[in-house]
Amino acid sequence: MTRFDVFNGDADGLCALQQLRLDDPQEAVLVTGAKRDNALLERVPAQAGDLVTALDIAMPGNRAALVALLGRGVRVRYVDHHEPGEVPDSPLLELTIDTSPDVCTSALADRLVEGRQRPWAIVGCFGDNMNGTAQGLAAALGLDDARRARWQELGECLNYNAYGLSEEDLVYRPAQLYGALSPYADPDRFIEQEPHFERLRQARSADLERALECPAELLGRNAVLHLLPDAAWARRVSGSFANHALNADPERAHAIATPRPGTGLLQVSLRLPRSSAASAHELVRPFGGGGRRGAAGIDALDPSELPRLAERLAALD
Repeated sequence: MTRFDVFNGDADGLCALQQLRLDDPQEAVLVTGAKRDNALLERVPAQAGDLVTALDIAMPGNRAALVALLGRGVRVRYVDHHEPGEVPDSPLLELTIDTSPDVCTSALADRLVEGRQRPWAIVGCFGDNMNGTAQGLAAALGLDDARRARWQELGECLNYNAYGLSEEDLVYRPAQLYGALSPYADPDRFIEQEPHFERLRQARSADLERALECPAELLGRNAVLHLLPDAAWARRVSGSFANHALNADPERAHAIATPRPGTGLLQVSLRLPRSSAASAHELVRPFGGGGRRGAAGIDALDPSELPRLAERLAALD
């Protein structure tokens, strides 16, 4: 039997896998990529009797490949927090999905391992901007303020690393970063003994400074559109900047638009306030996007559609 670990390359996917493999060490083939590189199951050459663990990858973009894997007799353990749409019916599919607004895949992994690897659940929740959930888990673990702050910054840096059009935009390839994380049950040991956190921290800080200098357009009273340039740093920081913008101005929605080089299209990250009655997933779905209630994205938006998206955002209550 061959095992395949398939995971989103952001903080949530990394930290979910970190918990599962610290709790149950297994040799596995890693399949991952940049944040928006979500259709990962189609790359898995699993055959009958193999086991695939899929973490933090939205099902709609992976459904056809999932059905094909199940049809070949592959067992699939699927853990995710995005809207799944139609779910295949198969005894080979072990499904753990929760789309509640305060749940991410790292929180689901924490449930699955019964809190035994909670430090990395906290890092992952912070990285996915689930700060309330992270703080609750940190309180249960009795973390002091200094460690909470360190682990929050680590999560944010891991998440920052995943955004980009491709792995070439990133500071580290996600599989490389997971390899560096995997020996450490204690996030502080990783911070202290590896150079990667400091490198990510400095890169993220520099990219955020550039993003804060870019133009922003107020859409009505309740939404802001941020326009970033066609540059690797802009694609890399788009997710971190979206979370930063929301945390700094939590009563408004924030859309971050970044050009996709050589295509004439835009990539959009959207964050909605927790108090919003709207769903980010529903807002972006007419534009071919997806996500969850508070955060969503559009991979390829024609610029001619930007006014229509801006109109929908301006209409938010």
